Amino acid sequence: MNTVQPTPRKPFLQWILMLLFLLVGVYIGQRTAIRPHTLPIDTSKELSKLELVIQQIQSHYVDTVNVPELIESTLPLIMEKLDPHSDYISAEDMAQANESIEGNFDGIGVTFNMPNDTVVVMSVIAGGPSERAGIQPGDRIVTVNDSLIAGQQLSQNVVVKILRGRRGTKARLGIARHGEERLVPITVIRDKVPVKSVEAAYMINEEVGYIKLSKFSKTTHKEFLEAVTLLRKEGMRSLVFDLRGNSGGLLEQSFEIANEFLEQDNLIVYTEGRVRRRNDYRATGDGQCRDVRIAVLIDENSASASEIMAGAIQDNDRGVIVGRRSFGKGLVQEPVFFSDNSGLRISVARYYTPTGRLIQKPYTKDNRQAYEHELIDRYKNGEMSTSDSAKMSGERFYTPQGKVVYGGGGIMPDVFVPIDTTGVNAWFLTINRRNLIYLFALQFVDQHRKELNAIQSLNKLTIYFSNYRFDALFRRYAADMGLVATDTEWEECRHIIDVHLRAYIGRNTPMENQAYYMMIAEIDSTLEKAVSLLMNNEPERK
Repeated sequence: MNTVQPTPRKPFLQWILMLLFLLVGVYIGQRTAIRPHTLPIDTSKELSKLELVIQQIQSHYVDTVNVPELIESTLPLIMEKLDPHSDYISAEDMAQANESIEGNFDGIGVTFNMPNDTVVVMSVIAGGPSERAGIQPGDRIVTVNDSLIAGQQLSQNVVVKILRGRRGTKARLGIARHGEERLVPITVIRDKVPVKSVEAAYMINEEVGYIKLSKFSKTTHKEFLEAVTLLRKEGMRSLVFDLRGNSGGLLEQSFEIANEFLEQDNLIVYTEGRVRRRNDYRATGDGQCRDVRIAVLIDENSASASEIMAGAIQDNDRGVIVGRRSFGKGLVQEPVFFSDNSGLRISVARYYTPTGRLIQKPYTKDNRQAYEHELIDRYKNGEMSTSDSAKMSGERFYTPQGKVVYGGGGIMPDVFVPIDTTGVNAWFLTINRRNLIYLFALQFVDQHRKELNAIQSLNKLTIYFSNYRFDALFRRYAADMGLVATDTEWEECRHIIDVHLRAYIGRNTPMENQAYYMMIAEIDSTLEKAVSLLMNNEPERK
């Protein structure tokens, strides 16, 4: 019996991409001063063939085909064949993808969480539309524009899309509020909402300041300088700059912050690609923090702009890097925008640290899954618990002062600090999986909202907490939920539970994230090590 073999998909996918460039007007957007480029090959034959394929499908295919939809679904598959960071972004996703970069978005102006499938307002952004409308922390959003969203098994992303919208549009909310028997109707007029990248800035002691940076957006450098100015007034001479969990953002912002610490002509980073000549980014020498000792905290989720910052500090012998090996994202993406507001991000070059180390970790073009699972592999091979297990290439580089730094992808810290598992036992993991610590904190906050709203300093928060035995209260709460701890289990994890409870509750005061990071510092071994290095003037690893 004769059979007809299906034709391979790959050539067709390539033709679809070429058709897109032929039929849709594009322009090149520049975010890192990278120039546009043109295709170096003659594609006329391929384009003619592609046009013929599309024409044949439209004219003869057995079913009606939505060609734009076909292209839309095909583009992501094409980009997957390039590298892990080249990507196609639909028009629908483009606006959200740019929000963290722009430093603002249009919405109602709250941060929320969804325990028990209900939207709980954690904080209301000062001066934002929800504050003007009377939304309060602790409010539950039950309905939006007369549609029920509570208990509907909606994902957090879906809820975000429901609450956000064009500036000037109205969101009619049905609010369940503690002490109110019926839903409170509140109409919020959506407006521009700022997104802060500096989550916390405070003095750890009389000499050492702390800044937690969550992203690199258009406002990051400005926010950073504002935080530095305040800490300087309080006596800061050394700084712990926390980039853990910071996945990057606008690269020029990392250049500007690195510039604040480096001397004139110090190399910050350089880029180079197949069709892109080497481009160096150097410090101007007018930075405001050149006299500040610095320790940079990184972990496996610190990527891109965070790695550029850490690499510049490390390779110029400017400070100490503390934590665990960073993610390893060192490909330069050039944006290409289409007239329908969708776009591509195409890798055109690679980032190298001042000593010449490639930031990008290895990848295989045909095995994206392995790349995505690489962080899990770090846990399995023991890299999170001992620096000797780190999978570096072994290639050595030397800083101007002779310090050894390693290539192979990511930034290897000068001082390795393993994941702290002190107090983590089977019972703790169980209550953590059920989110009981957070749920208990939320319950406590609901019952004491008025008192907590009046607390605006760490000293007053500490005094307030001294009135409660949170560990004992939580142990009883967990038992009521069917999770009874033995005395041994409880003693092992009691302290970390107590600290997390105080941190979560502190986040629900006007101090918000500031209070959270101040509280959680008590069990932060990486932060503790960095402060010790700065206070004792200890040298970096050689």
